[in-house]
Amino acid sequence: MYIEKRKAKQGIKYYLGHSFREGNKIHKIRKYLGKNLNKKILIDRKEKAEKLILDEINQYKIIKNPLEEPLSESEIKFFENVEKNQKLRVFHLSEKEWELFSGLFTYNTNAIEGSELNSSEVKEILEENKWPDKSKEDIAETYGVNEAINFIRKTEEYISLNLIKELHKIVFKNSKHFAGEFRKTGEEVVVRNGLGNIIHMGAPQSRIISLLTELIEWYNEYKDKYPGLILAAVIHNQFETIHPFRDGNGRVGRLLLNNILIKHNLPPINIDFNNRREYYNSLQEYQKNKNLKPTLDLIIKEYKSLKKKLKR
Repeated sequence: MYIEKRKAKQGIKYYLGHSFREGNKIHKIRKYLGKNLNKKILIDRKEKAEKLILDEINQYKIIKNPLEEPLSESEIKFFENVEKNQKLRVFHLSEKEWELFSGLFTYNTNAIEGSELNSSEVKEILEENKWPDKSKEDIAETYGVNEAINFIRKTEEYISLNLIKELHKIVFKNSKHFAGEFRKTGEEVVVRNGLGNIIHMGAPQSRIISLLTELIEWYNEYKDKYPGLILAAVIHNQFETIHPFRDGNGRVGRLLLNNILIKHNLPPINIDFNNRREYYNSLQEYQKNKNLKPTLDLIIKEYKSLKKKLKR
C-alpha cells in the first residue's frame, strides 16, 4: 500500500492506494485520507484505511469454485449415498402435497424475514383470498412467494441472471419499487447483529454481475458431476454471500435452492421459521470457512420434518 499526494486548491490531498490482481485483471483501490495532514494524523488515518482496504479486497475475491477445491470421488459418492439412503429420489409430491408445501414454504420463508402473518392467515390468503388486518406488504409477498413456487415448478431454467431477477420481480412486484433490479451504484449491504457488530457484508455493488456470472459458470461446469444436494446448497449459500439485491435476498436464495433441487429430481425444502438460528449459523459457517456440512445437515433435517408434515 502506498500514499498518494495530489495538489489541490489551498493544499495537498492524501490518499492510500493499493493495486491487486484478480485473474487477468488489475484492480486499484484508493481511500481518501484528508487534506493538509500532519504526520501524526496521516499515520493514524493510514492505519484505519489499510483495514478498510483489506476488508474490501476480501469482498472483491472471485471464487472460481465456491468449494475452493473440487470434491473427491469418495466425497461425491458419500453424498450420492446420502440421497439414496434418505430415499429422496422417490420422494415426489402430488398436486395436493405441492399445495401444502407452497403454503408451508410461503409462511416460513416470509416469517424468517420478519413477516407478521401467522400460518393460519397465510392459509386463508392463499386458499380463500381472505385478507387479515395486517401489512399490505406482507400480504403482497405472500402471493408473490406462492406464485414464485409455481414458477420454478414450470420453468426449464436452472440458473441465470434473468431467472434470478425474475424470481425477485415475482415475489416483490407489488411491495417493492426495485423488484427485479440488482443493487445500483452506491447501494452496499452491511448486516449487523443486535450489538451493532458486522456479521456479513454483501459483495461490492460493482462486482455483483461478475460474481453471479462466476457462480452460474461454476454450476454449469459441475451440474453433471456433483449430487443435487451439493449443487443446491452451494448455489444458495454463494448467492446469499453475494447479496445482489437491496432486500429480498433470503427469499430469492431459498427459491433458487428449491429450483436446483427439483431440477435434479429431488424434493423441495422448507426451512422452518423455528430453525432460523440454525439456518443463519449454517450460512455463517459457509461464508467464513466454506464449510457446507451445516447446510447439508439442515437440509436433511428439514426433509424428514417435511415428510411428517405432508402426511398429516
